[in-house]
Amino acid sequence: MLFWLTELSDSGGFFNLFRYITFRAGGAFVTALVFGFLFGRPLIDLLRRKQGKGQPIRDDGPQSHFAKAGTPTMGGLLILSALMVSTLLWARLDSPYVWIVVLVTLAFGLIGFADDYAKVSKQNTKGVSSRVRMLLGLLIAALATYAAARFHPADLTNQLAFPFFKDALLNLGIFFVPFGMIVIVGAANAVNLTDGLDGLAIMPVMIAAGTLGIIAYTVGRVDYTQYLEVHYVPGTSELLVFCAGLFGAGMGFLWYNAPPAAVFMGDTGSLALGGALGAIAVCTKHEIVLAIVGGLFVVEALSVIIQVAYFKRTGKRVFLMAPIHHHFEKKGWAEPQIVIRFWIISLILGAIGLATLKVR
Repeated sequence: MLFWLTELSDSGGFFNLFRYITFRAGGAFVTALVFGFLFGRPLIDLLRRKQGKGQPIRDDGPQSHFAKAGTPTMGGLLILSALMVSTLLWARLDSPYVWIVVLVTLAFGLIGFADDYAKVSKQNTKGVSSRVRMLLGLLIAALATYAAARFHPADLTNQLAFPFFKDALLNLGIFFVPFGMIVIVGAANAVNLTDGLDGLAIMPVMIAAGTLGIIAYTVGRVDYTQYLEVHYVPGTSELLVFCAGLFGAGMGFLWYNAPPAAVFMGDTGSLALGGALGAIAVCTKHEIVLAIVGGLFVVEALSVIIQVAYFKRTGKRVFLMAPIHHHFEKKGWAEPQIVIRFWIISLILGAIGLATLKVR
């Protein structure tokens, strides 16, 4: 919205700053961060009054989690509010990619909100049917992927790009939409599974968002893509503003979510943020790189898949408990120890993801 202030400046002056994506990305970061600090405590107090007993705790979970009983959930509302305000204020609203990612984020946030509300109101851990959530998520992802494909350059439409190879493209044709659906829904559910310890999910999400933001800015500039020999996707640079807002909103939330958490993100936040990461990857043609950058989320999801499949086949468990962060809890690792070590892994994976821009 503030971009339109550039109309007040022909070639110079203060308002000319709003032409620069990097300046507006900085503004989005600060806006989201300040929003989180200002409204975090009032929102948490409101959620605590409305929810009473807070988020239900799984009976079969680690014993240490019972001490968290009464902690309110739906903290994702703080993240989404800060993110939407900063994005709508600082991003160019004529960018189709911005709207695709924003609408995916809000839609998955609504699914998560309905799930959190059902859990809190009924005081059980079931919430909305997993089948309903999956079907809604697939529908949203299908529409988003189809829209992104329509705005991609003709030579990249329905193509799958491979990292480390500058000219490698695989034409998926009509299968690109199903592929995008898997990427977006998979990312949403993987982040949701990771959100099991205080601060565990939000920092890897911020790292992934920061990495994807740099990638989006790079592939949206023809001069950078020519130098790095990566595929040029015009218009994606504006997603840097969204990613910067997400990073700032995440920091504002982490202030209250750091152990011991004053509020849980809930499905409201985890599904929305995971969906956003998947949508950004589809828009920028970096779906495979998302699997690298978000490798922690992939491992968390795979641990659940392996656990369920192996148990159904043999009646035995591979892990003491899934997702895998609970396995380490059962082995005696302290919660902060798990969280910080997983953060370190995410930083390493983020660096590897950025390296794919240069290693061709």
